[in-house]
Amino acid sequence: MNLLAIDTSTESGSIALWCDGELLQRRCPAGLAHSQTLLPLLGSTLKAAGLGYRDLHGIAFAAGPGSFTGLRVACGVAQGLAVAHALPVIAVGTLEAMALASGGERVIVLLDARMGEVYHGRFVAGGPALAAAVCHPGELPLPDTAGWLACGNGLAAHPLLRQRLSERVCDWLPDLLPDAGSVARLAAPRLARGEGMDPAAVAPVYVRNKVALTIAERLASGGRA
Repeated sequence: MNLLAIDTSTESGSIALWCDGELLQRRCPAGLAHSQTLLPLLGSTLKAAGLGYRDLHGIAFAAGPGSFTGLRVACGVAQGLAVAHALPVIAVGTLEAMALASGGERVIVLLDARMGEVYHGRFVAGGPALAAAVCHPGELPLPDTAGWLACGNGLAAHPLLRQRLSERVCDWLPDLLPDAGSVARLAAPRLARGEGMDPAAVAPVYVRNKVALTIAERLASGGRA
């Protein structure tokens, strides 16, 4: 089974090609918009593997939360390729993919949401997950037990999180970012089970509706108009 995965939920975009359990991963070029680099990178990666779009069985993408623009790029490219080549689509939660990449059994994922907020989710291997949400760092729901792993750039962006979680967390991965390899690893078994969706039915998961602070809000927090 051949599956192409896309993640542009942050500035550090990537793609991955899953070929019967083997992963070929590539990073999007730094300093350029994902909308400019994504399709050429997808094409060159398939060519390097000796494959074409006709050889794919599905397309996966990181659906969010994350950068609003990045999520729209990933979703739009996945939908366009899927329609053009009659392929199913798998939408994977960004925070779920980060939890998998962390290697932890009990994981708190914290992704910087800008505007003084953090996207967060809680994942337990083989158990229920706490749905992705967004909040101020001072309002993050704390787990009742210790022994958690915390990951994501929200930790570096919001030092208060480390303070509040210090008694619950034993391992820290503040540099962990979303990547397409983890998206592919989650999407492949779902595609094999026939869980692929019609391209028209998938959409980004923004979690919040507000894109930016108003001028009054920026001034109130000490920023500039």
